[in-house]
Amino acid sequence: MKRILTAIVLIALVFGLIFWSNPQALIAFCGIVACLAAYEFAALTKAGGAPIPAWWMIPAVIIFFVVTDYRPMEAPLPVLSFLGLSLLTVSAFRGQLERALPTAASGFFALIYIAYPLSLLPLFAQKENGVALLIFLMLAVWTGDIAALYIGKAFGRHKLAPSLSPNKTWEGAFASIAGSVLITAILIVVSNTLTSRGNTLLHISEPVWQTLLLAALVNIAAQVGDLLESAIKRGVGVKDSGAMLPGHGGILDRIDALLTAAPVLWYLLLLKEAFGLGPF
Repeated sequence: MKRILTAIVLIALVFGLIFWSNPQALIAFCGIVACLAAYEFAALTKAGGAPIPAWWMIPAVIIFFVVTDYRPMEAPLPVLSFLGLSLLTVSAFRGQLERALPTAASGFFALIYIAYPLSLLPLFAQKENGVALLIFLMLAVWTGDIAALYIGKAFGRHKLAPSLSPNKTWEGAFASIAGSVLITAILIVVSNTLTSRGNTLLHISEPVWQTLLLAALVNIAAQVGDLLESAIKRGVGVKDSGAMLPGHGGILDRIDALLTAAPVLWYLLLLKEAFGLGPF
């Protein structure tokens, strides 16, 4: 019951923010989620022997979000470089020479793994048909996750990556892709129906086959993200990234798929635009 109630609250909150279309509210929400996830990741690195100090991790995430909000395209690489170098320098001067490089590497990875993907969500919202784009992303990721869970449990026989996540199966993985494609097809029907009535909030200008292909690719990226977080947790010997979400574990446990799906969708859209295939 806790799991269901938590899921309902989270879905209502996320969809409410998307449909509200308030850029500052979305940036603030993503920033808070990033800070909480970074805090969990810092705890994981401590268990792994390369701890990221919280006094650096949280301010670094905040700085990253503030700067990328003002300079979305130019900021990420210089800011990442500066923040990573600052952690390396401070760690070295504090006399922790044997830990300086592993700590800086962990901190740099945390920004790329957590802060950067979440900073893309407000940028999605600023695109043409940003609401439709974010709804598409969330539905593709979440529906795929649900399909993998229940179909995998019911029919899963062939292990996908037993060393990383023993419960994941190939049957669940294919069901996940099918679930994402199916929910996207439903979204297209809803979008076309609303557009025909003059409501363009969920308008999708993509050809149907391109949208469905995007859904499949986003789903695959999401599954890779799920396995990546499993590898991190297994590497440090923990089951959940935290306990912030009743019935779900930690923040990272809920957004792991989104952390890889969002960048993949972002760059796929950039490639489409670069080749003149039009916006979403």
